[in-house]
Amino acid sequence: MTATLDLQTLPRYDPNQTYAWNYEHAPDPVEFHVPSLGGLCDFCGLPVASPLGIAAGPLLNGRWVLYYASLGFDVLTYKTVRSGPRPCYPLPNLLPVECGQLNGSEGSLPASTQMRGSWAVSFGMPSQEPGVWRADIEATRRRLSGVKVLSVSVVGTIQEGWTLDDLANDYARCAKWAVESGADCIESNFSCPNVPTCDGQLYQNAASSALVAQRVREAIGRTPYILKIGHLTDRAAAAELLRAVSPFVDALAMTNSVATTVIGPDGKLMFDGQRRGICGDAVRQASLAQTRLFAGLVREMGLKLALIGVGGASTAGHVREYLAAGATSVHLATAAMVNPAVGAAIREGLLSTGSLPAAPG
Repeated sequence: MTATLDLQTLPRYDPNQTYAWNYEHAPDPVEFHVPSLGGLCDFCGLPVASPLGIAAGPLLNGRWVLYYASLGFDVLTYKTVRSGPRPCYPLPNLLPVECGQLNGSEGSLPASTQMRGSWAVSFGMPSQEPGVWRADIEATRRRLSGVKVLSVSVVGTIQEGWTLDDLANDYARCAKWAVESGADCIESNFSCPNVPTCDGQLYQNAASSALVAQRVREAIGRTPYILKIGHLTDRAAAAELLRAVSPFVDALAMTNSVATTVIGPDGKLMFDGQRRGICGDAVRQASLAQTRLFAGLVREMGLKLALIGVGGASTAGHVREYLAAGATSVHLATAAMVNPAVGAAIREGLLSTGSLPAAPG
């Protein structure tokens, strides 16, 4: 049976259900015509059929990976895994917010009763135990067809009494396991505003980032390696981070949300008053500005480092903006969760508006 691009017929993540429920109720791949862009693109030295990918977040397990692979996405990022099991935060995990474009200076945002393109994300980087996710990655890689890339997002898990060196070893351990299980590339998550420990803010410390990145590189050999970083607008801090990590990584993925607190309909702070990352359309301009900033620095510093644009893309025009800003790949999360057909629609839009822009420089 052939599926259609009708938004109403395609399964999607249900924010009214728990993370565990969505994990267990992953959809199967669908069959319909996905427009070909012709030729191949490069992703960290690996051939892919388009610059479109799914960022870490929506792909809870291999079935979710295969589903979005069938929908026109070519770089599939397996949701962040750990060296031990970690439960998800309680509902709500995806709370719509009411706002325009964010710049990082916002103290708080009001919750919304309807999804208008942006939401507060509150998962806390949950993970299955390693035996489960390692077997799942291995089985998923065997089933991925065509020029698809399976990227696996990993994070270290702080334990009481640990040093940064211990954390770096844990990142490396997870990365090595993922490569052994069949991952085509590794993405270290250095940014999660929804956890209070330093693993969620590593990108803000260049020296710490370099130590962890070096340890991961030593563990995975020549496997393509990506760092996922958060919102960073200071030019000097961006340059310092690039100098520190560029010897060890192939690409940076940005931006992992813009954090703020969220006010509920009763006027009280949601999530116990803790900041949460805002994802979706509201962060698009901030993410584009960060991509331009880093692209300029990469050129000035003569670095061989790719940039992956993440944040708010939902149309062919948005993808073109990211590519023109200096990204070589554009990864979606919110738009793809809300409308699983968006990948095919973007491909059609890209075909109708001519060749893709080359990255500046």
